[in-house]
Amino acid sequence: MSLTHFDAQGQAHMVDVGPKTSTHRIAVATGDIHMLPATLQLIEAGTAKKGDVIGIARIAGIQGAKKTADLIPLCHPLALTRVAVDFSTHHDPHRVTCTATVETHGQTGVEMEALTAVQVALLTIYDMCKAVDRGMTINGVKLMEKHPNNAMPPPIGLAQ
Repeated sequence: MSLTHFDAQGQAHMVDVGPKTSTHRIAVATGDIHMLPATLQLIEAGTAKKGDVIGIARIAGIQGAKKTADLIPLCHPLALTRVAVDFSTHHDPHRVTCTATVETHGQTGVEMEALTAVQVALLTIYDMCKAVDRGMTINGVKLMEKHPNNAMPPPIGLAQ
């Protein structure tokens, strides 16, 4: 197995996707932000000083997916057809889970866009709540699904 972003001389390059078939591509990524119980309560109640934490984080995640090629140097700029950023809260341990689903019709996948959406959404939650909880941690950000699969191995720790 070789790294696709390096040429035969070891120089970094953008992968040529021109010969690839344009197909419907989907990627799903997820991750968590762990926090104090009181922080989660503020988020669930919608009473954080900066406003609707989940609503703002959703918009930030969508924006992150759209800006991925600006942030990751060798990513192709893509015309995304759908970005959905969803959240769920949990109380044992206290955390918010973010799941991003990104779609396009194109010659390359959208896994980087899905992963970026999750990271930006979770960072936004951190930013909006850091005044009350600087101990929050972002954990477990990973790619859950990629279609078409193209023989992608399952994420570490997931059953086949």
